[in-house]
Amino acid sequence: MTEINQPILETKKIIKATCIALLLGIIILIIAVLPAEYGIDPTSLGKTLGFTKLHQPEEKTETTTLEQVIEQPLRRVLKLEKGGSSPEVKRPIEANNPPPAKQLEERQDSISIIIPAGEDLEYKIDMLKYGTVKYEWLTSKGTVFFDFHGEVKEANPTDNVYYESYTVAYSNNMIGNFLSPFEGKHGWYFKNINDTTITISIRLKGQYTLRN
Repeated sequence: MTEINQPILETKKIIKATCIALLLGIIILIIAVLPAEYGIDPTSLGKTLGFTKLHQPEEKTETTTLEQVIEQPLRRVLKLEKGGSSPEVKRPIEANNPPPAKQLEERQDSISIIIPAGEDLEYKIDMLKYGTVKYEWLTSKGTVFFDFHGEVKEANPTDNVYYESYTVAYSNNMIGNFLSPFEGKHGWYFKNINDTTITISIRLKGQYTLRN
């Protein structure tokens, strides 16, 4: 009967093999794993060997801290019932007048208005029924509350003014094309909800006249 002799590894060889394996693992980690998985390349060998090309950075998600929430201006929730006049204010009969035979001449203007912190301001233009205008406005910084609306030109206006809201929102920028539903004043009510003065730049092009 033949005896099989199993080789017996010496302790020193085992320790040596373990150290070599550990060293190789560290080298692979630094040269390949870190550049490919995390985009970290301390030796620049990852770039040379092409491992950094394998790195796919995760998309950053926007998080809101408690401090950011506290710093944001208080914004009231916008409701359907707050758009335009209250139901008690009747729509003037002048809103039903036919459009004019000829519209106002085309023009274009650039206007800047300054609104101190916490203050409000209205900017409006005069338009005839079915007149058109393209508009753009942009704040110098920060968001404002605004109500884009119009008031009917009445023969005998009262203190309880009727108006229609076209857009009510919070924004720092807006563009659009507007068709006047009736003759009258149309434009924006702006409320600066920031703690610093802002400038709003407005550009207009269409059939309107500026108000003094």
